[in-house]
Amino acid sequence: MLLAVACLGQFMVLLDSTIVGAALPDMQERLHTRLSGLQWIVDSYVLLVAMLLLSGGVFADRFGRKRVFLAGVAVFTAASVLCSAAPTLGWLIAGRVLQGVGAAALSPASLALLAAAYPVPQERVRAIGLWAGFSGIGLAAGPLAGGILVDAFSWPAIFLVNVPIGAILLLAGLRVLAESRNPGAPAIDVPGTVLSVLGVGVLTYGLIEGGSRGWTSPLILGSFAAGVVLLAAFAAVEARTATPMLPLRLFRQRLFTVANTAMVVVGFALMGSAFFFSQFFVYVQGSSILRAGLQTLPSSLAMVVVSPFAGRLAARYGFRIVVTAGLVLAGLGLLTMGFAHADTSYANVWWRLAVVGAGFALTMSPLTGAAIQAVSPREGGLASGISSTTRQIGAVLGVAVLGAVVRARESGGASFGAGLDSAFLTAGAVTLVSAVFTGLWLVRSEPAPPRPPRQEAAESSAATSSP
Repeated sequence: MLLAVACLGQFMVLLDSTIVGAALPDMQERLHTRLSGLQWIVDSYVLLVAMLLLSGGVFADRFGRKRVFLAGVAVFTAASVLCSAAPTLGWLIAGRVLQGVGAAALSPASLALLAAAYPVPQERVRAIGLWAGFSGIGLAAGPLAGGILVDAFSWPAIFLVNVPIGAILLLAGLRVLAESRNPGAPAIDVPGTVLSVLGVGVLTYGLIEGGSRGWTSPLILGSFAAGVVLLAAFAAVEARTATPMLPLRLFRQRLFTVANTAMVVVGFALMGSAFFFSQFFVYVQGSSILRAGLQTLPSSLAMVVVSPFAGRLAARYGFRIVVTAGLVLAGLGLLTMGFAHADTSYANVWWRLAVVGAGFALTMSPLTGAAIQAVSPREGGLASGISSTTRQIGAVLGVAVLGAVVRARESGGASFGAGLDSAFLTAGAVTLVSAVFTGLWLVRSEPAPPRPPRQEAAESSAATSSP
């Protein structure tokens, strides 16, 4: 029963990450917003998840995994109600921010509960495999469920679907979950967390609003400058604190650095392009929202089907070969999407989406495995959490940057469809460049120097709850 509760919690988080994409065209029409508003609807959520994910795991260790899990479920569910009732774009974005906070607590706490409940390594691996497999169904279910709900009830319904799931989780969680915590868990890195949220947040603001306000306007230039200063301050704080949320010393290992750099690109290209899939079918090809939800399925279905095999292939052929092949496949798929137009038949589009999904599915598990292999065994959970965070950061930037590409083309007189072509081509080119990068350098470097016992113990405590 504990396993079912943990899986359902992660399922709800992943369902929300894909169901929103199907509703974006309806949101744009009913909320009378521009492309930048849609970008904020997505990025306000992903930004909070990315920046709070590591801290959420440490928070669960310190204050109780059951308590943090249930608190995350409660916040996520209440925020979903707020989103569904939002009368304006601003209210919806505020609700999405709260959803991100809830997800950042819920997701790592669900994994930490499993780790504590299954102390035997073999049983733990099996439980985590079921957790990842079942929750991954949420990725595939999102576009279809979103299309059906929006077609029948309009966009608020995609958030209300979280309410019964949240209620079941709260009632079941109170009864079946056992409390556990790590008394020796490190302190929360409050300065690092605040600086990371502010730094990436103002940088994202500049990227999203630059197209409409002007790239040389004082506000946009100021946001870029503030982002650089805040991120520099974040790096300085992390280098000096005893228990940083992001230990910068890990990036001295080439394998770790290359794996996480490639993971940023995966998040950038995957989330940035997926943001436009439904819009392509609705605004370029004239599909209904329900039909568009069905038409985007090949990408997520390919990911669900291929992902379980990625780790086995990496174990057999090595991280470098599998990741590079996946990036090449995804990059070529995105390039072909850049040549799909209004009159391109769906029979000539679906396979492009499937290639993109299959390619990225080959990269994520091996890149996380490479990051884990680059560090000591006690820091494996921390490395996995950092890998998830870098992918989310890439997603934030992908939605912002590719949206800026579309707006730049439109401001030059091009159609929305031509802007999408440029966005897909940009994502494909970046992905192929990353394939060259991993093909050359995704190899293990010299082992990391041993850590002082006290610091290693603190970091390993944070590692146990990172997703």
